[in-house]
Parts: sequence; C-alpha cells; structure tokens
Amino acid sequence: MSEVKIAIRDMMGTVRAEAEGEGLAVLVFKEEYAPGDTIHISVNEINRFYVIRIDDAMDEAMVYLTRPYMLYTIPFGDARISYNPKAFAGDRHYLTIRQAEDYEVSAYRNLAKNVMDQHGNNGSFPHVFANVETRGEAVFAARNAIDGVVANASHGKWPYQSWGINMQDDAEITLAFGRPVDFDRIVLYTRADFPHDNWWVKATFTFSDGTQEVVSMEKSSRPHVFSIEKKGITWLRMSDMIKADDPSPFPALSQIEVYGRDSQA
Repeated sequence: MSEVKIAIRDMMGTVRAEAEGEGLAVLVFKEEYAPGDTIHISVNEINRFYVIRIDDAMDEAMVYLTRPYMLYTIPFGDARISYNPKAFAGDRHYLTIRQAEDYEVSAYRNLAKNVMDQHGNNGSFPHVFANVETRGEAVFAARNAIDGVVANASHGKWPYQSWGINMQDDAEITLAFGRPVDFDRIVLYTRADFPHDNWWVKATFTFSDGTQEVVSMEKSSRPHVFSIEKKGITWLRMSDMIKADDPSPFPALSQIEVYGRDSQA
C-alpha cells in the first residue's frame, strides 16, 4: 500500500494540520482557511490512481498521479465564485485521500471528470487547459469544463461556471489524460443561456494518435452525444469551432465528458 499524506500549510509554508497513513489518510481541520493557504498531497507510489476529497462540499476526485507531490491552492476572492459557496467555508473541514480500488480503476466511467483540477500541470490527471479564458476570470476557466457540473442555463458564478472563449475564433481546449485510455463516447454540454449565448454548429476533435473527427451540433440545452471510438489516446483537443449565424458573440462550453476505460497493456 502506498503511504499517503495530506497537509494544510499557510502562505509562509508552516503546517497548520496534517494526516498520513498507509493507503488512507483522513484529515479534519477545525479552523477557518486563510488567504494563501494550500493543501499538499504526498504519495510514495506514482503512476497510479488515488481518490481525493479536497473538500466535503465537493465530489471525490479519482485522479492519476504522475508525481509524488501535488499542491492545491485554496480559492479566495473572485476565484471562489466558480465553486460551491459551501466549499472551503467555515471552521470544520473534512479531507481524505485513499488508494483507488481495482474495481474503480477498471470501471467504465467519465474519464474527463476532475473536480479538483486547477491551472498548471501538477502531475494530477485528467487535466484541461486552453489557449484563452474570457478575461482571465475564474467563472470562465477551462477547469470548469471538467468539474462535473452540467448546469448550462445561465452563465457566471456557480453552478453556471463554464469555459469562455473571449469571442476568439481560434479558441481551443485540450484534455490530457496522463496515460493511454480507450473510449467510445464524447458528450458536450454547450452553454445555453439564450439569447445571451450563441452556439457552435461544428467543431473538430484532434486526438493524440493524429486522427481527427468533425462533429455537428445544434441550438440546444441538451447534451450533444458523439459515438467516437478511440484506443490508446493520451489527450484530445477541441478546436475550429464554428458559431451559428446569430447576433450573440458568446458561445461557451459548460462540460465535456469522455466515457471509456483505461487502456489495457
């Protein structure tokens, strides 16, 4: 079993609380977070899955760690409004990390979801990044597209955070899995705050194996489901999005889901 550890440190690096264990660590932090606080995750076995609860108001994240150490920055100020307002609030916090079970790793699931994804590659996957985020605002960050929240009837603070493209025609978003995966279905929830929003009628998926798929969409709040079967893929990119002929300049992506399993060696 892997040795796992969770620590909360302040802006000066001083440990405020920590917990460690073999295969499982549980930390109850009985104080309020302060600006500059960070959560530090440590493991002694890499290239494997761990299930992490970074906050009790958020889903668990099953992540593939490629480094023995990762840092999670607790959001404050404008960065906080893209999260559930109950997250990171108050003076009682419940954090856990455990080694993922074999049945969890082998299950058919959404390979894109990572509720604790943040900017920068910290060795935790899946991870998403983009070449533009509207005005650099947290409510339009790329990470919002894989946080598991599919509410798309509005825009702005949680639960209507989305990936915003700042009206750029060359916008693209990349989803990295950190290891090879096999999948047969991609689902897009495009933002549907009509008439504020526009929508895409076409987009192109490029895959790590060099292949591409062009998909068509329509004006809808419903998920767009594409049967695309690929094997051994380590990343995919969505680009070349074509807007509808509509006065609004604001298409956006609320969520991307990719359904499949890890590739079998």
